Amino acid sequence: MALAACGPAAKPGPAVAGPGAGGPPPAMPVAVLEVRQRQLPSTIEAVGSLEGLREVEVRARVAGVLQKQLFREGEPVRVGAPLVQIDPAAYEIALDAARAAVAQQDARVEQARRENGRLASLVQERAISQREADDAASTLKSAEAALLGSRAQLREAQLNIGYTQVTAPIAGVAQRAQRSEGALVSPAVDGGLLTTIVQTDPIRVRFALSPEEAALLQRGAGKRVHLLGADGQPSKETGRLDYTGSIIDPRLGTLQMRAELANPAGRWLPGQFVRVQITAGQQTGFLVPQAAVLSGEQGRFVWVMGPEGKAVAKPVVTGAWLGSDWIITGGLADGDKVITNNLMKLRPGAPVQVAAPPPAPASAPASAPASAASRPAN
Repeated sequence: MALAACGPAAKPGPAVAGPGAGGPPPAMPVAVLEVRQRQLPSTIEAVGSLEGLREVEVRARVAGVLQKQLFREGEPVRVGAPLVQIDPAAYEIALDAARAAVAQQDARVEQARRENGRLASLVQERAISQREADDAASTLKSAEAALLGSRAQLREAQLNIGYTQVTAPIAGVAQRAQRSEGALVSPAVDGGLLTTIVQTDPIRVRFALSPEEAALLQRGAGKRVHLLGADGQPSKETGRLDYTGSIIDPRLGTLQMRAELANPAGRWLPGQFVRVQITAGQQTGFLVPQAAVLSGEQGRFVWVMGPEGKAVAKPVVTGAWLGSDWIITGGLADGDKVITNNLMKLRPGAPVQVAAPPPAPASAPASAPASAASRPAN
């Protein structure tokens, strides 16, 4: 210790900052997207439910035993195709009785007509009283009225026997049969429901919009409707609006709408819930990846790289989605560099730098000479 004290004094040198010493933090590498304003489609999205263009319940109009089922469940049927055959025996008997009643009443009318003509000539000769002539005329009218009633019963019998064969009122897909062969069907039992036919091409979608969205839709031109698949991609078929409600739902504050779309391949099924995309013209905006748009206490915002290389949070006004991007209608300017990754690590004023692209993998040579270290020693 004494020798060290007698030695020359050490000269002060510059202090070296270690890893734990204070200083500015290193710039965080981030990926940025320089945005430009462009013309974009003005779209509105909503959740809707699908329904057939026409859905008809096929019912029995007469009572009887179901003899044959002439359709296959779940398969398409054409208009007028026979679906169900009900036992017609009782109605054939009723038809024959109605025909006999018409023939009987027709004969009575002929007899009454001859009698009335004969008495009319006798009353002019004062061979009979006027009362007898009037009775004959009344008998003729009664017979003619009875004939009309018999003919009406005949037409009813013809209708009933026609109802024993139930046919398809529309073209579509036949649903599950409600009665099996051998069952007694009647209009008084469950309304006589036999099956349901649904027309699925074209198909309709019902949805609701807010009053603001409905007003935007009415101002737009060239309105087109698409259904979005599970992957978020719009359908190839383009639909059109065919109904717009005129009353706001007081419970939900929405306006009911309906569109019609082609469904040739049967991809969409009635009762299915889908996302509906309505295009209502063009608008100017910026496209930003959905993952780059965050939400805070003040609303939605994005991180941008400022001119000094620091992170800045910018509030934005968002529109609808367009594929995997979000349409930004306000808050950004041409040339803004939107940060698209490491978003949870950013803080206002944090230094950032554009990350260098990863180097391309170098291809190894087919054959390389052995190094001196790998050569065996002599």
